[in-house]
Amino acid sequence: MSARRRNLVGRARGRTVELGSGTGLNLGYYPDGLDELILTEPEPAMRTRLTRRMRRSRPHARVLDASAEQLPFADGTVDTVVSTLVLCTVDDPDPVLREIGRVLRPGGQLLFLEHVRSESPRLSLWQDRLAGPWRRFAEGCHCNRATLERIRASGLKLDDVQEMVWRGMPPIVRPLITGVAIKPSPTST
Repeated sequence: MSARRRNLVGRARGRTVELGSGTGLNLGYYPDGLDELILTEPEPAMRTRLTRRMRRSRPHARVLDASAEQLPFADGTVDTVVSTLVLCTVDDPDPVLREIGRVLRPGGQLLFLEHVRSESPRLSLWQDRLAGPWRRFAEGCHCNRATLERIRASGLKLDDVQEMVWRGMPPIVRPLITGVAIKPSPTST
């Protein structure tokens, strides 16, 4: 998973906002030279651990108490939004995707790494059956969410999407996607 995080987060540029930064597992993978790195985390205990890790590895970053559904940024002021295992965890990803679209500049990018619903009918049936217990066990993770379709429906343009498997994890959370979604400029079609 670290190689996947490194490849994804290393593409960040400009003013970058990470959603649900947790304990800061992505911190070491951000490139130098970002205009600004803002780490959002709504959970107080996670924010405390994130702040400690950030001070050691990225002292110029900022940590904010902010939910992905209500980002404290003006419209069109962010170049990159990073979401790793967040869209599968929020109650409803559609308001989050609207917020991402609102804060991104035209041409801005969403970098994502997310659990997804399996394309295998057998595995997706098991994801549906075990979704409730898994969500309680994994602090809100919706292992059966059709995240790629929701990103596509949000109006962001998918680019460089890769499907992969997270080996060593329970089968219901092995299907992953990683990729980039771009906010179109108002004149593009």
